[in-house]
Amino acid sequence: MNKIIRYVFADLLRNKTIIVYTILLLALSIAVYSMEDNYEKGLVSLLNIVLFIVPLVSIVFSSIYLYNSVEFINLLASQPLKRTNIWLSIFGGLAGILSLSFLIGVGVPTFIYAFSSSGLILVGCGFLLSIIFVSIAMWTAVMIRDKAKGIGLAIMLWIYFSLLFDALVLFMLFQFSDYPIENLMVGLSMLNPIDISRILILLQLDLSAMMGYTGAIFRDFFGNGIGIAITLTNMLLWCIIPLWLSVRHFKKKDL
Repeated sequence: MNKIIRYVFADLLRNKTIIVYTILLLALSIAVYSMEDNYEKGLVSLLNIVLFIVPLVSIVFSSIYLYNSVEFINLLASQPLKRTNIWLSIFGGLAGILSLSFLIGVGVPTFIYAFSSSGLILVGCGFLLSIIFVSIAMWTAVMIRDKAKGIGLAIMLWIYFSLLFDALVLFMLFQFSDYPIENLMVGLSMLNPIDISRILILLQLDLSAMMGYTGAIFRDFFGNGIGIAITLTNMLLWCIIPLWLSVRHFKKKDL
């Protein structure tokens, strides 16, 4: 299992897309922090990169890599190796390289220019989002054999989590504005890892006042120890559940 992880990781280290992705994140992070006189403004500027670019690259790149590695995966499956170990090893290599790219591109500049609790939350959320969307890509790739359909589904899922989910929540908020549904909003946010990350970062930057009464509800929940523990558990479940579903399907799949 470790040999497969090392092989996948070493193979991806030479991938030009990963190199460009890392350099682009690093250049953007340094430029943002250099232009802002306050590190919190820099964190706000990086927020969109963490919430949109990182999940997009993670899910699309992972999907393309998996479809391009079908012959390699079939070769491994023909060996006396457990399919679970094969799939988890590929996941380890993909999640490891994309997380490392994010930590180098965003984590290092953040630790240098904005080493604070809000900076750590930003880096932590980006790190987890990288893993979560690799996990989702593993699930979509193993469920759909056709490459075009699989990559299309991956992009649609990214659009849903990044854009459509918020639109649906806002629509519900306006439709039921006469009812006390703020607590329901907290529950709905748990269904989207990008939303959870956005709320945590905004609360750390003291921007929840811009969210009105709903922001106060979020602060009451996410600002205490129990809320943070529930949130962390939820993010970990987003990492584990899609991966578990993909492993379960891969074990039964006719290659």
